[in-house]
Amino acid sequence: MSLNDNMKKYADLIVKVGSNVMEGDIVTIKCPVERDDFGRMLTESAYKSGAKQVNIDWNDGVITRMHYENQDVEVLEDIPQYSYDKLEWFAKAGEKKIGISAQDPELFKGLDTQKLQRAFKASGEKYQPLRKYTMNDINSWTVVSVPTEAWAKKVFPDSENPVDDLWEAIFKTTRVDLEDPVKAWEEHIEKLSIKANWLNDLDLKTLKYKASNGTDLEIELPEGHIWTASSSVNSKGEEFVPNMPTEEVFTLPHKDGVNGIVYASKPLIYKGNLIDEFWLRFKDGAVVDFDAKVGKETLQSIFDKDERARKLGEVALVPYDSPISNSNILFYNTLFDENASCHLALGKAYPTTIKNGENMSDEELAAHGVNDSLAHEDFMVGTPDLDIIGIKKDGTEIQIFKNGNWA
Repeated sequence: MSLNDNMKKYADLIVKVGSNVMEGDIVTIKCPVERDDFGRMLTESAYKSGAKQVNIDWNDGVITRMHYENQDVEVLEDIPQYSYDKLEWFAKAGEKKIGISAQDPELFKGLDTQKLQRAFKASGEKYQPLRKYTMNDINSWTVVSVPTEAWAKKVFPDSENPVDDLWEAIFKTTRVDLEDPVKAWEEHIEKLSIKANWLNDLDLKTLKYKASNGTDLEIELPEGHIWTASSSVNSKGEEFVPNMPTEEVFTLPHKDGVNGIVYASKPLIYKGNLIDEFWLRFKDGAVVDFDAKVGKETLQSIFDKDERARKLGEVALVPYDSPISNSNILFYNTLFDENASCHLALGKAYPTTIKNGENMSDEELAAHGVNDSLAHEDFMVGTPDLDIIGIKKDGTEIQIFKNGNWA
């Protein structure tokens, strides 16, 4: 099958399974200009599925870098109201969002970190009220990826055709290379749902992580926590898949119940900057000490977003023996790398991972141990020898992960 044919299969999979576009839907696609060919394929597929309007939000990383490099920080912080109003209009109209994550991992390398931090914080604060539409699954949202030249060269630096190689890797990890990707995804979702249901039935109180790299972490789970897998349901009762690929089963920790030390097992790309070989020490939920061989200042900038960015908002279980991990490819893209490894997320928790959370006020969520923050940054902690022990309310211990995989 040709590259063009696989691209069309991929576009159809994203529209039909990822976003589940139906008759009369409004669809918003965020797409890099470098991949205008794929943006057109997604648009065509969405209209064929019955969308009444498709809105394309083109972006160009090179020009974005120019903005951050040349504009005064006061200009970057002064976000015009019309930018907010446009996003709010589509959110209130019930849009289904398709976001393409394909940034150059080193896009902002060498730029003023403090300037970037102030700009990112201003943006986060400005658009904070709109996050509920995705974090609470009010609207359907799907994050996917396609190759761009700079990203592909980072992943396959020795390849003569890095973009083609990255396309092949993406097709494999999203099951596009199979004869019937839609059926394959239905089966995959079912398998992950079985794991989530098993964990929900256990109703664990605590998780204990241990690995030979030094990880020794205890995570308390709040009362009423919900383990979720692969697919979600929007406010209209329509199913969608937030991430493609996805291999995780996830929930939230109690914001004040994390203690111990954890070592990252893969690099983290944050806003075009690399953070690598880092560890975090937690006490009563918050990071109290940390270090990184690469990007310590960038890691600090995450914590500086607000006082709650030092706390965790997500606990995700991914077997080390999974398709993305077995590819032995470091993607330098969290969408893929987090699905090759158990991971945690600093910052905001998904309200949908606690019982009735989507209907709670901010105060009620906080009272139930749910973290809220401008940040939500996943980082990888899974290793080939990671053991995770689950502890029930009566003290019973159950092996959840052994040697990096489901026990």
